[in-house]
Order: sequence, then C-alpha cells, then structure tokens
Amino acid sequence: MDHDRYSDGYLAGILKDTSVIALVGASPNPDRPSNRVMAFLLRRGYRVIPVNPGQAGKEILGQTVYARLADIPEAIDMVDVFRAASALPQVVEEVLALTPLPNVLWGQLSVRDDAAAAQAESKGIKVVMDRCPAIEIPRLMA
Repeated sequence: MDHDRYSDGYLAGILKDTSVIALVGASPNPDRPSNRVMAFLLRRGYRVIPVNPGQAGKEILGQTVYARLADIPEAIDMVDVFRAASALPQVVEEVLALTPLPNVLWGQLSVRDDAAAAQAESKGIKVVMDRCPAIEIPRLMA
C-alpha cells in the first residue's frame, strides 16, 4: 500500500468499523498529545485501553492501564501508536503475537516505518501511518 496518501474511504471505513482501541504510549499528563487524543476518542464513543508499562495498574482518564498489548484481556480492533517511529517494529511484533489479531495498526503523526507496515499488512492488518484519528474523525465523520 502507498502510505504517502490514503483515500478518505479507507480512513473513514477504519474509523467506522473500530470500537476498541489500544493506545500505546498513553500518558496521564493532560498536556501530552496522547492524553488529549485519548480523551477525544473516549468522547466519540470508542473504548480506549491505555498501554504504558510505567503506568500499568493505574488509570488514565478512568481507564485501566496495561503494561503490554498482550496483557489486555479483550479483543482489540485498532492499535494506535504514540511512540517514536523507531519503536514501530517492536510494536508490530507485539501486535502479531495477539490472538485474535487487531484489524488496524495506526501510527500517529511522524510515526512511520514502511518495513514494519509491510510486515503487519502481510498478516492482513490494515495500516495507517503519520495520521491522527482526532484530526481525521472530524474531517471525515462530521
């Protein structure tokens, strides 16, 4: 897939078909983008599960934080990544170890690794990189 541009239909379909989002790199700090995006997604009716090893067992925005994706006790539709692009290959490894596999891997703004994306796509996972659902949702699903 060409990750330089996505059709509106591709993005809107993902956002409409997603219910449960694991947010990797969630922060309890309300000044951090991950916290603001998580709050936005919660307000829009998504179930958002924060993932942050340093906050495991605590709560962020009223949601229990897990250390790793593998610790989440329910199926995940989308993994939203708020980590450096260099961390994406490791996140993909964690994603591919999940059963069932999530439908989508979403890399936030500046989070892009084409090789990691290709690995996820080879297992049938849709990939979006260098985009933010908090920008795309108002644009596509007003």
